Amino acid sequence: MAKDKALSEVFNLRARLRFDTAHGNIWLDESRMMLLHTRAFGALRKELFDSLGVERARGLLVRMGFVAGQQDGELAKKLAGDRPLGEIFLLGPEIHGLEGIVKTRTIQCDLDFENGNFYGEFTLENSWEAESHLQIFGTGEDHACWSVIGYASGYVTAFMNRLIVFRETACHAAGATLCSMIGKNAEEWDEDYLRYFHPENIAEQMIELQQQVTQLRETLGTARGADNLVGDSPAFKSAFSLLQRAALSPINVLLLGETGVGKERFARWLHDNGPRADKPFIAVNCAAIPHDLIESELFGVTKGAYTGAEQSRPGRFERAHGGTLFLDEVGDLAPAAQVKLLRVLQTGEVERLGDDHARKVDVRLVSATNVNLQQAIGTGKFRADLYYRLATYPVTIPPLRERPTDLPLLVASFIEKFSALYPKKVLGVTERAMQMLSQYAWPGNIRELENVIERGVLLVPPGGRIEASHLFAEQQQFEQEGEGIDQAGNLPERSAAREQVLCEELLGPEFNLIAHENALVDLAVKKANGNLSQAARLLGITRRQLAYKFNRSGD
Repeated sequence: MAKDKALSEVFNLRARLRFDTAHGNIWLDESRMMLLHTRAFGALRKELFDSLGVERARGLLVRMGFVAGQQDGELAKKLAGDRPLGEIFLLGPEIHGLEGIVKTRTIQCDLDFENGNFYGEFTLENSWEAESHLQIFGTGEDHACWSVIGYASGYVTAFMNRLIVFRETACHAAGATLCSMIGKNAEEWDEDYLRYFHPENIAEQMIELQQQVTQLRETLGTARGADNLVGDSPAFKSAFSLLQRAALSPINVLLLGETGVGKERFARWLHDNGPRADKPFIAVNCAAIPHDLIESELFGVTKGAYTGAEQSRPGRFERAHGGTLFLDEVGDLAPAAQVKLLRVLQTGEVERLGDDHARKVDVRLVSATNVNLQQAIGTGKFRADLYYRLATYPVTIPPLRERPTDLPLLVASFIEKFSALYPKKVLGVTERAMQMLSQYAWPGNIRELENVIERGVLLVPPGGRIEASHLFAEQQQFEQEGEGIDQAGNLPERSAAREQVLCEELLGPEFNLIAHENALVDLAVKKANGNLSQAARLLGITRRQLAYKFNRSGD
């Protein structure tokens, strides 16, 4: 690593800062940022002191800074890659400077990762918090850089994996020339000072307890989801309200909705919250069973009824006696099976294939489909009399795209589920990843979201956040929207910063320049529909150069 270069230059930190004015976003890597007037933040700070009192306001500012420091600590560790953490530790002060908070200089920094010990002394120049405090309150006896020390505490805590606490020892707002602070292990501070950090500790304990409960449930084999429909959107509440009203009655329910919306989960909830909860719940996917076998599967078979029927066995209706039978994709039932199903609904009796003996069954029927059954009736594919039996109480489950406010709840629920399954501690998703999830159309609905989050949990490092690149298998490269800034802090006409990030992502241990060049040439020719002159313009080279490279790539 170059000794004469700042860490922010070595790791090209500016390339991670992008201004996406087209969508109103500023991004620092995967974290959404914002430009805020220091005067406005200072006014908010004053309101906190006036409304809550000095002690509570200080605590809020410390904990706010702590969260910001933790997030930047995650970014720094991500940039470190396989390097020792000590090499990149001091990137934190440079990130803080890039964000316009303060200029930090290191006086002493002792890192002992093996034993978890830390001691550091730093000076602070141009602290926005000290300047704002001076403008509003004037010079006083109290130190002012509470969010700054909170940031430092959160950043170092993220590296050391134990609580490290900073304290300001001198402040420009109290008359000092420079602000300064020292940081060390939390147990080396008195409890009176540590109270500013207590709510954060309680939050961590709650997270740990929640994870322990989840893991215990998984260990005991508790079925998750049967009583856990997740949602708070108006569309979800409307469907769930209908479901609740039907739970205690024996009425036949028809669940309607696109594939993957969670029809079986709704059916399970209906069963588990009704009077048949202690009886069997039998689910059948009618589309997954061949037409010549569906009758024997649903209604049972008698020994010798057909070739291969070597013993009698009950069908799904008999197995569900006293409980609930869930027929998924009921619109795919063969005509003969539709006739028999109608008879069962009319008489409450089933006849096994090859038997003329009727057996009484007491079954609550819940069916589901993602096709328009009324259209199927019009084309002769579905019986009208059966439809009216099944659709006594239809409930339409909304697609995920109509439930945007439910997305964070569902994401959190699936992260909790798969964190316990693997097991792995996952802190959540980055803001960039959540925005990508929110913008996606979700043709596969809840099922697709569950698969995407499972992939993310599998790929994210332990203790990290799921990033955009962890989510979708089809997109290995993610477009970084907006413009970056150059060394002077200016927005260039073309985003050289973005190009630098792309180069860094390509330049791995197995990078092959010729192979990548050939791939670019082939892609340009394909985009130009075989027009070599146009392809050359796309690549910024001459036609002769392109022709040579194109011929080489075809060899």
